[in-house]
Amino acid sequence: MAPYRNARYWLGDFRQKRALTNKEKFNHGHAKLRNVIERAIGVLKARFPILKRMAPFPFVIQRNIVMTCSALHNFIRREGPSDVYFARYDEPNVSFRNNNVTVDDDEDEIPTYGTAADREYMSKLRDEIAEELMHNID
Repeated sequence: MAPYRNARYWLGDFRQKRALTNKEKFNHGHAKLRNVIERAIGVLKARFPILKRMAPFPFVIQRNIVMTCSALHNFIRREGPSDVYFARYDEPNVSFRNNNVTVDDDEDEIPTYGTAADREYMSKLRDEIAEELMHNID
């Protein structure tokens, strides 16, 4: 589910001023969740460099490598709380903003996926989530 266009998105955009509209509130939550996901994947790739450049193995082998690395990663997280990789990625000032991602204002150039009905459903769902977030302001 994509964030709203033409509304603040990056976490740094909200440091000076809170999210005011339901679109900004949704985008703020989206950005926070994205940050958590990027940190989790970042530490996984740092620990297992094979995940950065997967060798040309058959798909099943690649899938098994990812699942094995993830299982080991989760075991280390549970059993080794003082792990150096987790410590580095848990620091609050580590930024994972993807500078290759742009939020383009020209909607004609945005790639679309799925059917028109799928996109309409996701748009309505995003609006419902944004509305719910506005009613549950902390």
